Amino acid sequence: MEPSRRPRQAKPLDPARLDELALAYVARFATSAAKLAAYLRRKLRERGWEGSAEPEVARIVQRMVDHHYIDDAGFARSRAEGLRRRGYGARRIDQALLGAGIGEDDRAAARGDAAAARNAALVLARKRGFGPFGLETPDRARREKQIAAMLRAGHPLDSARQLVDAASQAAALEWVEAAAEESA
Repeated sequence: MEPSRRPRQAKPLDPARLDELALAYVARFATSAAKLAAYLRRKLRERGWEGSAEPEVARIVQRMVDHHYIDDAGFARSRAEGLRRRGYGARRIDQALLGAGIGEDDRAAARGDAAAARNAALVLARKRGFGPFGLETPDRARREKQIAAMLRAGHPLDSARQLVDAASQAAALEWVEAAAEESA
């Protein structure tokens, strides 16, 4: 019979190892300052630390920001654009950025204009076959489900209705282009 092995206990973290963990994290993931701080706090809970670790976490996060390893504004723009390309609306984008710990100023800058919001709604409608992009004209129940799906994706009710009720694909495209012309 094999002797029983006890799981190896990891050593408590010290400032140098915490620095290494932070650097490895920002090298591997696009992240925000708040997400890095949460990651470091989790590692401290798992591994332990003697004394108060919060000043050390704040120092490391600030150093990463100062060296431009972390850029909350750039992270917000990149994440918002990626979500928009997938068809998500402003409300869902705002929720994702808030969850990443992005401040209000950076979230507002990343939201985009009305043309970007309408284009994201168009992307979702095309991808999911909503309204004029479907194989057939939706009945009342299907129309309501399509509008509900667009609302869950973060689009406003009036945009969802406008797109689902569009008479044709050309009319939907004109609706998007009208917002682009207004913002120009």
